[in-house]
Amino acid sequence: MESVNIHQAKTNLSRLLSRVELGEEIIISNRGIPIAKLVPFHNPSNRRASLGLDRGRFTVPEDFDAPLPEDILAAFEGGEE
Repeated sequence: MESVNIHQAKTNLSRLLSRVELGEEIIISNRGIPIAKLVPFHNPSNRRASLGLDRGRFTVPEDFDAPLPEDILAAFEGGEE
């Protein structure tokens, strides 16, 4: 992994980006201290295409929003068990 200073990065940004596009990672340093890393941008899998993949695998029960039983409610509220 190559390291370049800020001046080199500004002067050669297009060239560095071409290398990053091919898979290289490049560190940008300020006075010898690494401050940033140029890495290839990978689009996460198409999120829209993944929505709904689990449709039908779970159904919400009719009593989903019914009040909790008293003993469980008391446990949540810090009451006696």
